[in-house]
Amino acid sequence: MSGCEIPEPRLRCVLPFEAAPTEVRLLRRSAVRQLERWGLPAAADEAGLLVAELATNVLKHVGEGASATLILEWSGERLRVEVHDKSRTIPVLKSAKCDEECGRGLHLLATFAVDWGTVLTAAGKSVWCEIPLSTGRDCLRIERAVGVLEGYQAGYVGHYGKAREAGLEESAIALIADLLHWSAARGHDPDDVLDRAQMHYEAEADAA
Repeated sequence: MSGCEIPEPRLRCVLPFEAAPTEVRLLRRSAVRQLERWGLPAAADEAGLLVAELATNVLKHVGEGASATLILEWSGERLRVEVHDKSRTIPVLKSAKCDEECGRGLHLLATFAVDWGTVLTAAGKSVWCEIPLSTGRDCLRIERAVGVLEGYQAGYVGHYGKAREAGLEESAIALIADLLHWSAARGHDPDDVLDRAQMHYEAEADAA
C-alpha cells in the first residue's frame, strides 16, 4: 500500500487498496498513522472508524477483491475522507431499524461526520464524509450526541411520556448497547471498546 502527499495549505494522502477483511484493518491503521504524522491524533480514532466503515461497505456491496482508493484530505478546520470504487450503485440511507445488511452502516457516517455524500465518477462512484477539526470540538461532540439521542428517543422510547432528560439517558444506554453489538459483529472486544472510550473521555476531560 503506497501513498502520496501534497504540501500545505492542503494536505492530501492517496491510498489504493483491495476490498478484503485484512486490507480493511491495514487501511485503518495506515489512515491513523497518516493523521498522527499530520499532527491530528485527536481525529485519528474517529477517522479510523469512518475509514473502516467505508472500506467495509466496498467489501460488502461491491465485492471481495474489488479495487478501491482511500483519499484523506486536510484543509482548514475539516478532514475529508473519500473512498472511490468502480461500482455506480449509490448507497441509500435507510431506516435506523434496518439491520446492517440493508444499509445501517451509513447511519454511522451520518452520526460521526458533519457532512457526507456520494458522487458518481467516470470510473464508478465516491462516498465521502467530513470531520470537524476546530477548537470547539467538545461542543460539537455534545451537539452531535444530543442529535443522535433525540433520534433514538423518537424511534424507540420517545412516546412513553417521560421527561426529555430521562428519555435521553435511556436512549444513551440503548445507543451504547447497539454500538457494542456493532463492535462485536466487527470482531472487536466490546470491553476493550468501552475501556478505550473511557480513556479518551478522561484524557480530553483532563486536558479541558
